[in-house]
Amino acid sequence: MKLERVQTLEAALEYKDLTEQIIGCAYRVYNRMGFGFLESVYEKCLLIELRKLGLEAKAQQPIIVHYEAEAVGEFVADVLVEDTVIVELKSVRTLTTAHEVQLVNYLKATGKPVGLLLNFGVNSVEVRRRVARLRRET
Repeated sequence: MKLERVQTLEAALEYKDLTEQIIGCAYRVYNRMGFGFLESVYEKCLLIELRKLGLEAKAQQPIIVHYEAEAVGEFVADVLVEDTVIVELKSVRTLTTAHEVQLVNYLKATGKPVGLLLNFGVNSVEVRRRVARLRRET
């Protein structure tokens, strides 16, 4: 099976409600906290907001990378929501391609269907959504 990034509207809509709830929580955190805190502060605030909505949210979730059925590395995702959405948090002036690649690699390593990259930036929350799906190679 190969994990493929999907940019179709149909795939993104499948997780629209959940990702919009998460994004709304991020905006609530930003509106109260503003820019300039460490990612760990935003993470704790976001967990509070997610749990207020009744969403299951786990912080600092380990991701084990496998190659040929052997563990070859381990990373940590900032937040996992409803065992479905990987949320990677940043607190930088501008997101880079490297930040997006990190999220895509987390999706590959876990097989999770959707990820959000949330940057608590200078002027606002910056959001990047990535949706993936497993498909059989032919």
